[in-house]
Amino acid sequence: MSKPRDPQTLARMCADAMLAEDKAASGLGIEVIDVGPGRSRTAMTVTESMVNGHNICHGGFIFLLADTAFAYACNTYGQREVAQHCAVTFVAPGKLGMRLTADCTERQRSGRSGIYDVSVSDETGNVIAEFRGHSRTLPDKLIPEA
Repeated sequence: MSKPRDPQTLARMCADAMLAEDKAASGLGIEVIDVGPGRSRTAMTVTESMVNGHNICHGGFIFLLADTAFAYACNTYGQREVAQHCAVTFVAPGKLGMRLTADCTERQRSGRSGIYDVSVSDETGNVIAEFRGHSRTLPDKLIPEA
């Protein structure tokens, strides 16, 4: 395989490589809608198995959606990146049947560390949660020729 020619192509190659092995996202119906250098958009629909005893989406599933967007955004440069630290603030409940979208944007990247913000919203644009992830670069490459 030859070296990707532009950052967008590399980002897409990285997402495709991750998607091929991402059993968590595929098992929960999480879709990677868009990806580009330092950014991504993921989505999922809240199903019955995601609703807790308060009849709202369990926060762990919302966190997982945001964390997935974070993973796809920070892994767009060809290197393997993992979460070093993450925090989430829930601002509104997710409800059964809602389609939630997580938009991730890179805020800072230097050396082996990066900071990413994710906003999770419902179909009408109401914010459900805000997430901040700190990434750490691993020594091996996600795309060997990158």
